[in-house]
Amino acid sequence: MIASLGRQVGRLLALLLLAFLALQLWFLLRIALMAVVDPQSTTFQRSEAWRLLLADRPMAWQQHWLAKEAISSNLKRAVIASEDAGFTEHSGVEWDALEKAWEKNARAEAVAERVNERVARQDAARKTATPPVATRVPKVIGGSTITQQLAKNLFLGGERNLLRKAQELVLAWELELLLGKQRILEIYLNSVEWGEGVFGADAAAHRYFRVGAGALSAGQAAQLAVLLPAPKRFEKRPGSPYVVGRAATIAARMGSVELPR
Repeated sequence: MIASLGRQVGRLLALLLLAFLALQLWFLLRIALMAVVDPQSTTFQRSEAWRLLLADRPMAWQQHWLAKEAISSNLKRAVIASEDAGFTEHSGVEWDALEKAWEKNARAEAVAERVNERVARQDAARKTATPPVATRVPKVIGGSTITQQLAKNLFLGGERNLLRKAQELVLAWELELLLGKQRILEIYLNSVEWGEGVFGADAAAHRYFRVGAGALSAGQAAQLAVLLPAPKRFEKRPGSPYVVGRAATIAARMGSVELPR
């Protein structure tokens, strides 16, 4: 009986390992294909289209693929300065940034737990029928490089857990190995979200400045780079004091940015 159960568990583990390896091979083949074929869409784009469809708000998809030579160097420098200053130097992951993000998230989670415990005690002490105070949810900091962001957008969902993060790191390494920095930046700039239904540099340039992505000035490129962490929030006020101030900081850093060769 025990031996039979052991064999069943062994077969199950073998099947799980085989499925895992098959998934990794599928990812690897798709990335290799991207060296010569532009991806038509990303997992994130498709999930956004589905989300809006379910909300009865079908998305008018705005995206126009541009070759890397047709995208302004100003935008490339601005995005690197804003999102990943060490882009040309790392191998897909900034381990120091990842460690710092992990520590900040751990501290934020601890603070949130203490606040929620205090709120729970206060609610129990009152013993009233009034609605409970909303619990505090810690803000999650990613510490992701441009390569990691691309890996997540291309292949993974929006959930946050250790397994998904581990897969993201493997994909980032494969992207760096098979595509190289120029191609990674090209795909990223052509597929990243710049507003609801606005994907890619050219759609963003037309949406906010009525010009093509190749004609963006340094100031315009810096403003677009500011939007990337939270495009749906910032697109409502693209000329807000925060966006303008942050754009000035990015513009000042752009001159020292080295573009991938």
